[in-house]
Amino acid sequence: MRILITGIAGFVGSHLAEAYLQAGAEVHGTIRYRSDQVNIRHLGDAITLRACDIVDASSIRSIVERGYDRIHHLAAQSYVPESWTHPDATMRTNITGTLHLLESVRRLPHQPRIHLCGTSEEYGLVREEETPITEDHPLRPMSPYGVSKVGADLLAYQYHLSYGMDVVRTRAFNHEGPRRSAAFVTSSFAKQIAEAEVGKREPIIRHGNLEAKRDFSDVRDVVRAYILALDKGKSGEAYNICSGVAWKISDVLKHLIKLARIPVRTEVDPARMRPSDVPLLLGSAEKFVALTGWKPEIPFEQTLDDTLGYWRDRLRREG
Repeated sequence: MRILITGIAGFVGSHLAEAYLQAGAEVHGTIRYRSDQVNIRHLGDAITLRACDIVDASSIRSIVERGYDRIHHLAAQSYVPESWTHPDATMRTNITGTLHLLESVRRLPHQPRIHLCGTSEEYGLVREEETPITEDHPLRPMSPYGVSKVGADLLAYQYHLSYGMDVVRTRAFNHEGPRRSAAFVTSSFAKQIAEAEVGKREPIIRHGNLEAKRDFSDVRDVVRAYILALDKGKSGEAYNICSGVAWKISDVLKHLIKLARIPVRTEVDPARMRPSDVPLLLGSAEKFVALTGWKPEIPFEQTLDDTLGYWRDRLRREG
């Protein structure tokens, strides 16, 4: 198979590329001009990279026209706090970029299957009695990022209804693991601990809201689900990808602190607090599991261990 992964240099894109390479696929991916390629450097010439700005319609069209069996659309502005400071750029990247991809595919004589990568942030405001969240739950996004992903999700659905395009949508809940950007909570904690262990920072872990509860999975389990979504998913449908278990952020931090090789303490960082935060995201993947047989295989404790190990290794390599 010829696979195109938009945003291949990202956290999830790099793991998805690895999974497809192990399956013997021919993997192509889009990267932003002058982007950091640290996550895919180890893949070398095993993948074909193409510079692309998905906000530029001609840029994505010139790549899509090369012909692929599958497209996984991962390229996005995916950092929730960034969406508060730059909501306009978030909307352009996540909605307009998706529109350009769909329009490019629509004009092809032979269309690939498309995976539209969504997020649990689309559900937004969820009351405890409404959990676990199913795909039929109302979409009440609580951040510009959430709004942008709802827009992309519904665009893909509309293109399926209007043009019969073969699009499968996923709404993945939080997923973590090695190579996760330090902009995200679990990796931020792990990096701070690793830096403190080698004396690059004082032994203080700075954090934002610790009361939120999130449904966490390992990224390696999630990319297995993404491949299965195109293997077995029904066109036009949306599927939750999640573990069905919610962790309180304070418990995530406590687990990582237990792994620290030195004593550390914690401190609230006001800059890490959001104007509004989703208090609870706990999902049900029953629909997807019934269709595919998928289930998470990696315990989240191992995910946290591996994330901390990744930062220790990276700091050692960087000196």
